[in-house]
Amino acid sequence: MRLILAPMEGVMDHDMRDLLTSVNTFDLCVTEFVRVTDTLLPNRVFYRTCPELKQGSRTSNGTLVRLQLLGSSPEYLALNAARAVKLGSPGIDLNFGCPAKGVNKNKGGAILLREPGLLFDIVKSVREAVPAEFPVTAKIRLGYEDKSLFMDNACAIQEAGASELVVHARTKAEGYRPPAHWEYINKIRERLNIPVIANGEIWNHEDAQRCMTVSGCSDLMVGRSSLTTPNITNMIRECVGPMPWSDVLQLILQLGDRDRENDKWLYHPSRMKQWLNYLRKAYPEAQNLFERVRAMNDADEMVSVVNQNCMQTTKKVDKKT
Repeated sequence: MRLILAPMEGVMDHDMRDLLTSVNTFDLCVTEFVRVTDTLLPNRVFYRTCPELKQGSRTSNGTLVRLQLLGSSPEYLALNAARAVKLGSPGIDLNFGCPAKGVNKNKGGAILLREPGLLFDIVKSVREAVPAEFPVTAKIRLGYEDKSLFMDNACAIQEAGASELVVHARTKAEGYRPPAHWEYINKIRERLNIPVIANGEIWNHEDAQRCMTVSGCSDLMVGRSSLTTPNITNMIRECVGPMPWSDVLQLILQLGDRDRENDKWLYHPSRMKQWLNYLRKAYPEAQNLFERVRAMNDADEMVSVVNQNCMQTTKKVDKKT
């Protein structure tokens, strides 16, 4: 089994990847997308999205990081893919699944699932621009409004030369609403000759087992569950429960330290609330902390509250032991 950390726009940046790979056994991370229009982007754009390029394209604990591109121009996606690989990315991932309205409005992400021919042209151009030893992968949903083109899209991507395909088992219209339709991934897997990776509604060991059974895939990609239960790979691989809340608090404090160092301090309150919003789905303590900080906009004040919560949690643990 391979477990891959999904790209999540506005959430899964370099610091979050580094934190999550420090407590997990991911086999690969995929970056947030680099948006490509009609220009060859300067090096700094790639380094901003993927600072790991400067350290062998790996997180601090050695987890490999692959850069993702998003756009609709075969020519310029190819040019930028070639540049990204020269800068150190161990391959290229192509985003055909982002459901964001702003992205789709500008002909990026999931809206391209309406045009299998364009998917073919993009993948083919990128494949030809990237040396053969580097994988060119793609991530799709089952469709835009409906699933009528799910197989056409998957086949177009394979025929264009993709190395493997990640399938989020929902359409753009279905968003993130349960269920994920893993049975469609199985149909794709049975048809294609390249590896297929399943994605969608994998929250724990039991979900992973069901997904593998229904989809027939041995490799999985997880996104939101990695933020809800930060030790998700251990949960999946070892059938354990979520990590203790006290350990989660330490991760939150580490994110604060990183944001202060990396000039993200101004945005730390929104980043902390965003993470707590995921965590409260698994931790009652996160709900309580979220209620305490939701009206705050000062980073120092919020970190102080987290520190207080951390000390209170430690005292409770000490009393129990």
